[in-house]
Amino acid sequence: MSYDKFEALKRRYLALRSVETVRVLRIQDEIVSEIRAFLKGEGFVEILAPIIGPVTDPGIRGAKQVSIDYYGARFKVMSSMILYKQMMIISLPKIFALSPNVRLEPLETVKTRRHLTEFRQIDLEVAYATYKDVMELGERMLCHVTTKIKRKCRRELKEQKRDLKVPRRPFKKYTYKEALEILENLGIHVKYGLEIPWGAEEALSKVHNEPFWVTDFPTTARCFYYMEHEDNSEILKDFDLIYPEGFGESISGGEREHRYAEVVERMRISGEDISEYGWYLDMLKAGVPPSAGFGIGVERLTRFICGLENIWDAVPFPKVAGVYSP
Repeated sequence: MSYDKFEALKRRYLALRSVETVRVLRIQDEIVSEIRAFLKGEGFVEILAPIIGPVTDPGIRGAKQVSIDYYGARFKVMSSMILYKQMMIISLPKIFALSPNVRLEPLETVKTRRHLTEFRQIDLEVAYATYKDVMELGERMLCHVTTKIKRKCRRELKEQKRDLKVPRRPFKKYTYKEALEILENLGIHVKYGLEIPWGAEEALSKVHNEPFWVTDFPTTARCFYYMEHEDNSEILKDFDLIYPEGFGESISGGEREHRYAEVVERMRISGEDISEYGWYLDMLKAGVPPSAGFGIGVERLTRFICGLENIWDAVPFPKVAGVYSP
């Protein structure tokens, strides 16, 4: 895909005048408001997300982290606040934040039409919850938001030519292994133990007309902070929610590994530099509650609800890999 097609991103001050952009941003405003209203109704407390810190989430699928000099120390710009969520539930058992994230995505992610280098997530965490608890919460949240947007943004959706359907609960669930079997039947081979590639994930999404879960990823496919199953240490208590119609991954999360010794061992196996995680490991030594949580991308949700081809049309000031835009 040629970058000269992104001239509109470089002249965003002109693109922002378009009727469609205004319409999408009005819908996005309602989306964020309805997520907040839903979570508040569930007893969540909104906190302010960190933007920089000594360490951030390493599990970002080939993207690079951004480092800055912070008074002589190397700090990272947040790629996800996941480690900080575990710290916050020490004092508040149900928290969420509208969290900004920066990930320097590979250039080829432009072709997926659903990757940004700067994006926002609604990140939440629940103390003493299981991964099944927060999956059920995610279903109810998505159904709440789509129901409200369908009613409150009826005119905008009609102008957008988007026939938004409220998903039916419960959502279909596949294990990682079952998802690979479906892909094999579609003629797409994915090696067991790896993340499902973006193209395969899109193909899986296209053969569904309702959101669905993929659960129980192998430990080799995910990061150290997910909890292993008690009866199978090679499988994790985690999940992705996939939008239908080719829109791809929506929610990613799971149950957290909170035990110091187990986290250190997982870091060692995955090749993490343990010395970089000093504050996090000290926190685990002091003790944190077991928990589960997830993040849902605001721009991806906007893209799905509005039926947009490109995710960069779902954000006021988009940052796309390799494109120098304001």
